[in-house]
Amino acid sequence: MQLTKYKLGDLIVQRREKNKNYDAPIRGVSKEGFIRAKQQEADTSIYNVFYKYDFVFNPARMELNSIALNLEYEKALCSSLYEVFYVKDENVVLPEFLNLHIKREEFARHCDYIGLGSAREYCRFANISEFDIELPPIEVQREIVEADRLIKRRIRINEQMIAKLEETAQALYRKMFVDGIDKENLPEGWRMGKIGEIIESYSKSHTFDKKKLIFLNTSDVLEGKILLHDYSEVEKMPGQAKKKIDNGDILFSEIRPANKRFAFVREDHPEDFVVSTKLMVLRTKKNEYSYNNLKVYFYLTQQDVLDDLQKQADGSSGTFPQITFDGNIRERELIIADELTEKKWSDCLSVYYKYRWEKEQENEKLTELQSLLLTKMGQ
Repeated sequence: MQLTKYKLGDLIVQRREKNKNYDAPIRGVSKEGFIRAKQQEADTSIYNVFYKYDFVFNPARMELNSIALNLEYEKALCSSLYEVFYVKDENVVLPEFLNLHIKREEFARHCDYIGLGSAREYCRFANISEFDIELPPIEVQREIVEADRLIKRRIRINEQMIAKLEETAQALYRKMFVDGIDKENLPEGWRMGKIGEIIESYSKSHTFDKKKLIFLNTSDVLEGKILLHDYSEVEKMPGQAKKKIDNGDILFSEIRPANKRFAFVREDHPEDFVVSTKLMVLRTKKNEYSYNNLKVYFYLTQQDVLDDLQKQADGSSGTFPQITFDGNIRERELIIADELTEKKWSDCLSVYYKYRWEKEQENEKLTELQSLLLTKMGQ
């Protein structure tokens, strides 16, 4: 494929339009895209105006890829500290194709390298204008952009489906074990039990023969999902990373429970996980309730339970609000139904999670395909 080399500054024009009492949304920008600005009632007379297909970036955060292409607003405002530019000629480069280039890691590394300033590194329009870029013909750009759109659309549909599945499962749990349940008059064979009857906190230390493992910190789990990383050198991991995790384990952050840093370890995850000491590894005991780890997971992830744990964490000593298994979870009460009901419930949830995991796997593969697409763009 024939590529043509340009300086980015040859392809873009800086927009310098200030606000003239426009009634328009005010937006900030992050790596993920546009965000609601913190100061919605500020004096916007010096704010910058941007339009559809404009790029907006934060010069002080370019090493974090704090730049976004506006595909949503016909007209909007941003801080005067931000900078705005647009594509000079869309017959040479499509804005969406340029955005794919900008989202590559090498662009962020370039911005980090050329950032100017002493106390804070800035990467301004003049700096990024010196960035070299190689472009394929416009027809190829259109094909790549369309492929990226299809991938993003499928990922978005899967994410919506996963959210709906989670909402349905949580509602089913509450209907069966929470809402309308009279703890003083439980059905025959049901009783109040303790979480500690079903699970235990696993903290056994291990030594490792392998040179590379995957290390998970509290920031690597979120609302049921494990955010996978590449393998890391064992000697570079924190000294406290000694715990290995297994299929069916519940990962639950000891720090700030309300931030929803929890996950359920599914069957297809790699075996070579080790976790931070700030992540509880909650493992099912080998007894008559050994199939009931999903029930504990659903109990712990109920919003009212998370709120209560957060209150307890806020009352703890130390720099960060923190909970422990022995102090805050082991003795918590939950309903234990008769064995047949519990088994049916577990089987039902297993089907749900299998379907959810399939969608998560599909999204992981789509994300890999998206990364491959970005890698191949300049080849």
